[in-house]
Amino acid sequence: MKTFCGRANPTTGALDWVEESEEYDYHQEIARSCYADMLHDKDRNEKYYEGIRAAVSRVKARGERVVVLDIGTGTGLLSMMAVTAGADYCYAIEVFKPMAQAATCIVERNGFSDKIKVINKHSTEVTVGPDGDMQERANILVTELFDTELIGEGALPSYEHAHMHLVQAGCEAVPHRATIYAQLVESDMLWKWSQLQPIELDGNKLLPPPAVVKCAGAPSVCDIQLSQVPPESFTPLGPICTMFSVDFSKPVSSAAQSYTAQFKAQTSGRAQVVLSWWDIDMDPDGNIVCTMAPSWSYSDPRTYPWRDHWMQSVYFLPAEEKVSEGEELNLIVSHDDYSLWYSLTQRHDNNEQNDVKVAKFRPCCTCQAHLVWTRPRFGELNDEQRTESYVNALRSILKPDSVCLSVSDGSLLPIFAHLLGSKKVSRVFISCSQLLHANSLKHGVQLLGIRPEQLSLADLEGNQISVLMGEPYFSTSLLPWHSLFFWYCRTAVAQLLHPNATILPRAATLYIVAVEFQDLWRIRAPCGTCEGFDVSPMDEMIQQSLDYRESWEAEPHPLWEYPCHALTKPQPVLTFDFTQCVPEQPVNSDGTVRGRCHGVALWMEYQLTEDITVSLGLTKPVSEEGACEWNPHRKQGVFFFRSTRETSGNGREDLAYNLTFEPHTGDIKMDFSITEP
Repeated sequence: MKTFCGRANPTTGALDWVEESEEYDYHQEIARSCYADMLHDKDRNEKYYEGIRAAVSRVKARGERVVVLDIGTGTGLLSMMAVTAGADYCYAIEVFKPMAQAATCIVERNGFSDKIKVINKHSTEVTVGPDGDMQERANILVTELFDTELIGEGALPSYEHAHMHLVQAGCEAVPHRATIYAQLVESDMLWKWSQLQPIELDGNKLLPPPAVVKCAGAPSVCDIQLSQVPPESFTPLGPICTMFSVDFSKPVSSAAQSYTAQFKAQTSGRAQVVLSWWDIDMDPDGNIVCTMAPSWSYSDPRTYPWRDHWMQSVYFLPAEEKVSEGEELNLIVSHDDYSLWYSLTQRHDNNEQNDVKVAKFRPCCTCQAHLVWTRPRFGELNDEQRTESYVNALRSILKPDSVCLSVSDGSLLPIFAHLLGSKKVSRVFISCSQLLHANSLKHGVQLLGIRPEQLSLADLEGNQISVLMGEPYFSTSLLPWHSLFFWYCRTAVAQLLHPNATILPRAATLYIVAVEFQDLWRIRAPCGTCEGFDVSPMDEMIQQSLDYRESWEAEPHPLWEYPCHALTKPQPVLTFDFTQCVPEQPVNSDGTVRGRCHGVALWMEYQLTEDITVSLGLTKPVSEEGACEWNPHRKQGVFFFRSTRETSGNGREDLAYNLTFEPHTGDIKMDFSITEP
């Protein structure tokens, strides 16, 4: 059965009605799930297996029948480990129906159907008893319910319910416990992701609005590959603190709680950011540990086990606070049932107690800016070099009689244009009204609350547009070419442009480079076998969902977090001329590049003027060794090849490409193939 679905097109701005199968949503969920990343995590798998074997041995040593409850079984891997280790029976719970079906198939293929029962329910719906889903309570609880924040996938409520209804008192748990660690740091780089910084322009100082400065920011965690944040970009103000632990073998509470770590400041500075991660002990003695600590905390970073399903967390304090070396501080972590947040207080000598009242509410954005701008967007607006490029470009084209229209979300370009002396500046889409008011510029920029295609000369007070400008940036953009929405807006206002109007940027070029990823390839590579178990039905399920659509499309990734080597020179493949309207006919490009690779990285470079270009991909030329440095503010596109085996030859293959821009849909269709030269 198919149905018509209305979807906002991020490139054209139109509402597209498309016919989709009723299975489309779950195919997309599977295709983007990165299940393979977990199964490629050898460190995780080995630690779980070792912990499960130890737990089964402890229960058998007590003379008990071993019954395992596996919540969130996924492929059934942990249940198969348990049976192989000697468990008498396993109940494997999986709420996602396609995954439960795959687990059933995998269990059958590996010959465990008589000892593993896959239950397609949420664990809180599972019943125990003669007529229930489980015949008896389990005495070993095995789970993998964790995310980067540890508790963000509902681990605490799930454990709480399991101990109350599904497992025996005094059960063994794998993992046995989890521990949260945190470190208070000063970091201009990271703080710029949370707070707008002052900007100097021709003697004027643009100050951030007081409401933004006082705002606690977005409440959600910032999860990143912290190993890619160089240690020189932050200054530790305190030691790595053990914040709290959760013992999963005992009843767990999901009630809100707070914990405090007390320490003396190691150096003076500005307390801005908390870096956090966790580890899990697979056994009661803590001999089997799986840690999420970043690579720079290892004595030998080369031993760091890469993983993308669990990363590290960055938390921004509600406000920047000055601390002095030797000052006694309290770092407080609070949590509800799904999230964590941090705060900092001075420690008073007459109060040595560790108990802290739980914060009733987690910090939330009150200024709206943190809801409109993502953290990378804050970083982009605070990028001084980028700002200089745009200001210099504007300076070269603006005149005292310039009539400017800005087409971008939450852009500072209209303010820059006004301060540089333009006669009239207007803008559409999301505005920076707070910034205008804070700097007494509210009359300098006019907000037009209508879409570009609805604009008329009357809206512009009879003035033709002499400068149409955009970064371009739109909050709806995911892939690099989604920002071509600027081109469609330019086409919509074509009749309002002065004959000699200047368009900034004047053009955009899509670049590609063939890359070999250090680790990111794992999220798309088939597993085949994992710890000796055949999990190929999962590979087949994922490939089926990828073939539904996703394998023929690029996907967005912040490549600064994922090291890779360029195996070819960056190559321009499509150029979009913004001085002209969007063409009626498709724009096509094909060619070849030499080299074998995991996939292709794609990005846009914008030509602001004849001699000023801004890259949203590579920020420096590729080194002779192929090292790449990527723009940290935007996601680049990645087109993964179906299998690394497709390009596993001798390196002399040609990578043939064909890219076609479809004007009516705004899509870029891609086809890559490997050919012998």
